Amino acid sequence: MGSREVLGQAARLASSGLLLQVLFRLITFVLNAFILRFLSKEIVGIVNVRLTLLYSTTLFLAREAFRRACLSGAAQRDWSQTLNLLWLTVPLGVFWSLFLGWVWLQLLEVPDPHVVPHYGTGVVVFGFSAVVELLGEPFWVLAQAHMFVKLKVIAESLSVILKSVLTALLVLWLPHWGLYIFSLAQLFYTTVLVLCYVIYFAKILGSPESAKQQALPVSSMTDLLPSMTKSRAFVNWEEAKLTWSFFKQSFLKQILTEGERYVMTFLNVLNFGDQGVYDIVNNLGSLVARLIFQPIEESFYIFFAKVLEREKDATLQKQEDVAVAAAVLESLLKLALLTGLTITVFGFAYSQLVLDIYGGVMLSSGSGPVLLRAYCLYVLLLAINGVTECFTFAAMSKEEVDRYNFTMLALSSSFLMLSYVLTRWCGSVGFILANCFNMGIRITQSLRFIYRYYRKSPHRPLAGLSLPPVLLGTFAVSGGITAASEVRLPRSLHTTCFCSLSTLPCSRHPLPVLPEPAGQVLASSGPFP
Repeated sequence: MGSREVLGQAARLASSGLLLQVLFRLITFVLNAFILRFLSKEIVGIVNVRLTLLYSTTLFLAREAFRRACLSGAAQRDWSQTLNLLWLTVPLGVFWSLFLGWVWLQLLEVPDPHVVPHYGTGVVVFGFSAVVELLGEPFWVLAQAHMFVKLKVIAESLSVILKSVLTALLVLWLPHWGLYIFSLAQLFYTTVLVLCYVIYFAKILGSPESAKQQALPVSSMTDLLPSMTKSRAFVNWEEAKLTWSFFKQSFLKQILTEGERYVMTFLNVLNFGDQGVYDIVNNLGSLVARLIFQPIEESFYIFFAKVLEREKDATLQKQEDVAVAAAVLESLLKLALLTGLTITVFGFAYSQLVLDIYGGVMLSSGSGPVLLRAYCLYVLLLAINGVTECFTFAAMSKEEVDRYNFTMLALSSSFLMLSYVLTRWCGSVGFILANCFNMGIRITQSLRFIYRYYRKSPHRPLAGLSLPPVLLGTFAVSGGITAASEVRLPRSLHTTCFCSLSTLPCSRHPLPVLPEPAGQVLASSGPFP
């Protein structure tokens, strides 16, 4: 398959993923805004920070390196060996879930059971749900490698929507269940996600014509299971070595990606309520990154990995492929820069309004608006870093990946220390400032690699980061006007209550409070219907 055909598939994957994610995320956004008005900050902090960190850490350590290694390289590979390697994520996930579950239960602070009931059950179920999700890893990698455009987005979005619906119903009907609600919803989410992939491949492989049309390397569902033969090794050892290199890197990247949650969890710099507010703002601020930048990064990482050869200099590769990769990289950088600047400029003025609509006074008062304004700047850096790193990781050789790990190690240590110091100094916004510093260093490292990669060629993809002065001036004027309008807007309009748009009670105008049964701890902003 030529570079332009691969580019076309990557573009379709990104665009289709973007449109479908916008639709599904909009539905999820509304459901989460509804659920949020019936939760205490402490419950949000435990679920979204403590338990979600356990789940994401288990998944990241168990599968991230395998994903990157098995999606890299040439199209010629023994897929039975690759699938065998991917199935190793399951026992690895069991190990990490057991070890991390012990840490979460024995070494970390346990919340007050009267405020957050059933914490132990939550730890066990969230760890188990990570193992369940790993059962679908061979299906996921096979789908990504063959660029099944809609499967990934539909499966993940459908799972998230059903999870949100189940959570909303349980919060309304059985509020005294506490963490049972979120544990059941999380396990339901991972089960539906895996079933979507299994059912899709079972349908395709059940029809020989469909399997042949999709050019799949397997002909039946049993071919997706682990297999051993005497004629070849159980796994491809080159892929295994590359996996180990990516594992060392992924361990460090996880610290950088989830660093603030590790600091909150292990150093107790914020209480559970403040952790909940920070995480809500963090998720809201990263919504654009998940909707726009993540599909682009994932799709074009596959494109760059297929078009470029890891062990060769740009001058020694097929020049048509190198030129296409350079043009795509330049366009992606310009798109990321323009999108990030737009969010930064307009997000600063409208942060308080967005938080008031989304979560009511719990978010729009206090530190919420300041956090979201700082996050708008962070989104700009996220956008640029996502593009530069997807190219860098696709083009690096194994030795360069190993060298990059040392840089990530130093960056991880400095980031954690800086997060702790800045949080002690200026509160939860210190996490965002530390993330901005971390992201700036990562961008610098990637830009250096890209510059060296194309230094001896006529292509200059980094030109995508330069914008015309007129456009920069337009952004500056727009930022000044919106900031001035925010300052001059009457205070009464800043605190407008939007509960009049709904029949539901809100935290400012709750219904008359009736005595609640013992253990009914989820409601903090109003009674349940």
